[in-house]
Amino acid sequence: MSFERLKRITVEEGKCGGRPCIRGFRLRVSDVLDLLEGGATFEEILADYPFLEREDILAAQSNRVGEIVFRVGQVYLIKGPIPKRKS
Repeated sequence: MSFERLKRITVEEGKCGGRPCIRGFRLRVSDVLDLLEGGATFEEILADYPFLEREDILAAQSNRVGEIVFRVGQVYLIKGPIPKRKS
């Protein structure tokens, strides 16, 4: 994942339980991934969330390449595949 794309993913204490969000909005990375897994297209997501940009979705999708562990004020990159989330 490029650093520019990584900057689109933010973590703020007290916002969405400290979970990774897209550019400070109250839309979690996991929400975008759930939409994609549910079959939504980029165009459908962008139409439903007009504040999003295509690069935001790509940033969320990049989490599949390697796990990102967030701590408030720190970002650690851990290489390797992310295990599938259990429903």
